Amino acid sequence: MSTLTERAETASGYRAGHTLPLRVELVRQLKRRRTLVMGAVLAALPFVLLIAFEIGGDPGGRNGQVTLMDTATASGANFAAVNLFVSAGFLLVIPVALFCGDTVASEAGWSSLRYLLAAPVPRARLLWSKLTVGLGTSLAAMVLLPVVALAAGTAAYGWGPLQIPTGGALDPGTAARRLAVAVAYVFVSQLVTAGLAFWLSTRTDAPLGAVGGAVGLTIVGNVLDAVTALGHWRDFLPAHWQFAWADAFQPHPEWSGMIQGTAISVTYALVLVALAFRGFGRKDVVS
Repeated sequence: MSTLTERAETASGYRAGHTLPLRVELVRQLKRRRTLVMGAVLAALPFVLLIAFEIGGDPGGRNGQVTLMDTATASGANFAAVNLFVSAGFLLVIPVALFCGDTVASEAGWSSLRYLLAAPVPRARLLWSKLTVGLGTSLAAMVLLPVVALAAGTAAYGWGPLQIPTGGALDPGTAARRLAVAVAYVFVSQLVTAGLAFWLSTRTDAPLGAVGGAVGLTIVGNVLDAVTALGHWRDFLPAHWQFAWADAFQPHPEWSGMIQGTAISVTYALVLVALAFRGFGRKDVVS
């Protein structure tokens, strides 16, 4: 393998940076059935909730307490925020694990990985292309859900201020900016899952193992965060900060939770991606 690469690197016109262009990898991934199915599922969720509210009636506070869910039908902005709330804990984990965990392992499963490297595509170039497209499609999935929810909610409940459960409201312009901040933070908080899935994808030839392993370990993190006996140790769990974005929906937003959550997520993600590059660079690729 190394001999083929060395010969190609000395060949006239060969440029390592021109191999496996991002647009080619992006088109390949967008055409895959799992990408289309996941996009359809995320786009359908807001309409499922609309039907649920239509059948069950408007939500209302219980025991005198009003939550974000109870304001879902107040406006399109509220409906979008509720969709983000119900999906951030688990549903949005799945596309991230799928797009980042299936990417390298699927090539190995199809026995096409060794042919890509013999083309030759440098290993680091291949991983960067795969990771960039995986993160890009994950971000697109996270943007798709609130955008569809905002459009559907506005059509159903009108374009108006975002009602804050604790009292007060955010004007539509401010609410849209805060929603953008929330989506950006949810994406950053999922970088741990992305890094974990990507690392596992370089360690196995079974895509389901990489995707399932990332989802499973993310669930374990959520379970550990629920163990209050761990005390301050939970601060080092990415799951502990996954809903810090809710602080953005306040008259005076609190940023400390999102800053800490960002630092934790980025740190874990960088370590996992570094492990993926280091391990794959030394791996004997036979499939």
